[in-house]
Amino acid sequence: MSKTTTTARIRPDGKVVKVSEGGKETPFSDMPMRPMTEAQVKAAANADPDARPMTAEELRKARRVPRVKTLRRALGFTQEEFAVRYQIPLGTLRDWEQGRTEPDQPARAYLYVIARDPERVHRMLKAPRPVLK
Repeated sequence: MSKTTTTARIRPDGKVVKVSEGGKETPFSDMPMRPMTEAQVKAAANADPDARPMTAEELRKARRVPRVKTLRRALGFTQEEFAVRYQIPLGTLRDWEQGRTEPDQPARAYLYVIARDPERVHRMLKAPRPVLK
């Protein structure tokens, strides 16, 4: 069996194109590689023992993707950058992302505020702090 390598690029407009060895870009066909109906897709998924869809009970028990990691990636920061920028201990951030612990209620509220306006939170943390007596 021979293998073919295809190089692709995503243009700034979001279109995916094939890139030839000479650098020429050509659009991919709009035709799916393997056309299947929804019923065929479901039947194929149910027939594959390694990738069968989860039952409602399995889905309920499944661990969710940590939102902290999703937030950090959406903002484009490494763990170290996010931890420093928002004054969260790096070990705590790693524990949250790896599912070892979950943020408590105040931490969840703080993460919510970061998600809503990350730049404002950053500016507020950089501002001089008032002296409390």
